[in-house]
Amino acid sequence: MAYSNFKQTFWSKHIQSQLEKNCVLLEDCDYSFEGEVKHGEKIKILGVGRPKVSSYDGSDIGLAEAVSDSSVDLIIDQAKYFNFMVDDVDKAQSTPGLMEALSLESSKALAEQRDTYVASLYKDAVNMSASTAVNDSAAAKKLVDAAFEKLWANGVKIGSDVTVILTPWFYNLFKDALTNLHTDNMSLIEKGIIGLYNGAAVKISNNLANDGTDDCMFVKTKRAIAFAGQIRSMEAYRPEGLFADALKGLDVYGAKVVKPEEMYVIKAHRA
Repeated sequence: MAYSNFKQTFWSKHIQSQLEKNCVLLEDCDYSFEGEVKHGEKIKILGVGRPKVSSYDGSDIGLAEAVSDSSVDLIIDQAKYFNFMVDDVDKAQSTPGLMEALSLESSKALAEQRDTYVASLYKDAVNMSASTAVNDSAAAKKLVDAAFEKLWANGVKIGSDVTVILTPWFYNLFKDALTNLHTDNMSLIEKGIIGLYNGAAVKISNNLANDGTDDCMFVKTKRAIAFAGQIRSMEAYRPEGLFADALKGLDVYGAKVVKPEEMYVIKAHRA
């Protein structure tokens, strides 16, 4: 049978690679904890407190300070799959461009699910604006500036890896404030990056959440949200009663806000 020549590792790696290219929100998450992950697994993320710094006058400095530590669990609680038919898996693998096209469409579908899940974490933000009606560029800029002021007050330095992720309508009002447009750079546009503001990349996404009234947009560092995921399974098989091969794949992942002080959510709707 054709599917007996299926190259599982080849397809899995290709879909994973394309998946990363098609994610907008995920690109700005912390992948430090990613590895071999399974559905239902917990990844413990350790954190440590900042030690106290004191002036030294030559006398005995006393006992060492016990620096506090903390930990949070990143739970791999999301599992999404695809299951589609192809005429001949072996032929798809040997026909130039065909496998790439099939895996690209699969990865786009999975990427949308991953991005949408990360967008839903706006609910875990501790810093967010009030619900605001926005109808001009001044109102849009005021909201973004307030987000930066809050992050700076929380210790996020100018020049840190900050990203502004906006819905299209809000971006259209805000775009005149951008210091550098990237409308002629296709590689950046494919990632959703459309310009810079306060040294931060500005992106557009259609996957941001809406709470029923407001679009919930992000201004955050890459460290604010941790993410771990993997194409866990990829199989080819012959569906009963059909003259075709089929492919099915399982994507498992989880995400968590681990540095809430480095994330701000802008809640806005059209006036």
